[in-house]
Amino acid sequence: MKINKTNAARLLDRAKITYELIPYEVDENNLAATHVAEQLGENIDQVFKTLVLRGDKHGIFVCVVPGDKEVDLKKAAKISGNKSAEMLAMKELLPVTGYIRGGCSPIGMKKNYPIYIQESCRLHDYIYISAGQRGLQIKIAPANLIAFVSAQVGDVIG
Repeated sequence: MKINKTNAARLLDRAKITYELIPYEVDENNLAATHVAEQLGENIDQVFKTLVLRGDKHGIFVCVVPGDKEVDLKKAAKISGNKSAEMLAMKELLPVTGYIRGGCSPIGMKKNYPIYIQESCRLHDYIYISAGQRGLQIKIAPANLIAFVSAQVGDVIG
């Protein structure tokens, strides 16, 4: 099966970063990361989702967390230098990031927003993140992802 490279994949290619593109079966009624993990036959702790938030002081920022976890808004606000933060409204996701729900990648957004990744990513040799479209994941070493997107590592989950 031919896999079309996404913008995120092309950016990694350009930077000469090793990764794999892994397709999975999309269920439009279940875009949850837990479903993605089941499809990949992987531990949910290694399948990360990309969440976009808005802080009261510094605007848009991104949290990348294990698929079965939720962002703790207080921790997210604190790590990003905000007093408070809220999830971005679904209708704003595409205009702000260039991505749709279920296909939002921390790589290749419209702007370089600050990115915070859950520290548990370092426990794994590789993690999965969205390749920028539904049905396709990027398998990548956490250190490579952190370096490429200049992510800050910390505790952002509840």
